[in-house]
Amino acid sequence: MSHATPRRAQGTPQPRAGRHAFLRDLATAGAGLAAVMGLSSLGLPDVPGAAAAGLTAGDRAMLDAAQLAEALAVTTYAHIITHAPLFGRLFPQDQAYLQAAHQQEMAHYALLHSLTGAVPPATTFFYPRGMFTTAQTTLNTLLTLEEAFIAAYLVGVRTLSTPDLREAAARIMGVESDHRTMARVLAPGIDPADGGPLRSLTGIMRVAEPVDPANNNAFERTVRWTTRDHVLAALRPFMARTAAVRAGFDSTRPYAFVPFVPTLSTSLGAY
Repeated sequence: MSHATPRRAQGTPQPRAGRHAFLRDLATAGAGLAAVMGLSSLGLPDVPGAAAAGLTAGDRAMLDAAQLAEALAVTTYAHIITHAPLFGRLFPQDQAYLQAAHQQEMAHYALLHSLTGAVPPATTFFYPRGMFTTAQTTLNTLLTLEEAFIAAYLVGVRTLSTPDLREAAARIMGVESDHRTMARVLAPGIDPADGGPLRSLTGIMRVAEPVDPANNNAFERTVRWTTRDHVLAALRPFMARTAAVRAGFDSTRPYAFVPFVPTLSTSLGAY
């Protein structure tokens, strides 16, 4: 195992004066993912009949929340990979898990953006103190987020208006479930220099659970969420400074969402 030093994070806090320019560039970059390259060239599935003009108000609200979640996911994985000391001390296959998840979350974002044509309501995010310096906090938070994403897409499966949209939500949710298990797989491999190995993680249920076995769910948890408002309430500390302060997060350091063109390892998303 290598003992690499932390690398510089991709995203940096956005100056207030550059906010409008940043949003303009973000929208342009997001549009380029789907419009310039095309979904098929990214290996992403088509969602028939789901053009933005054909979405119901409920569809758009749900997809906007999902797009926000994916922007948060991309930002989270980007900074774990580029900034967290634990990454450089992971086994190579565990590093590859995180790198693949980063690409997959961006692919999810690109698909959702192609449906909504919108920029997410937040483009910078806040995290618990020690998020990228303390392995236990890193994996607890990652697990919590992935379990939130699973529950969010289950809301989509129940509430989106067409079979195609519900299928798209289910297909993304299945990969978020992979990521949940991945976070639990990583825990025992955390290097002693980072406080490892970790034997338990605390996720969305706020109860420490043993990581053995990593795949400890027979059924995904709904967390009793039934609307997109439940999703937004859970994500609010990550996206709003005042909520971050109330949650005890580090409100002094926002992390920017930086979109990119994802490279998927296979074209399995095409069917």
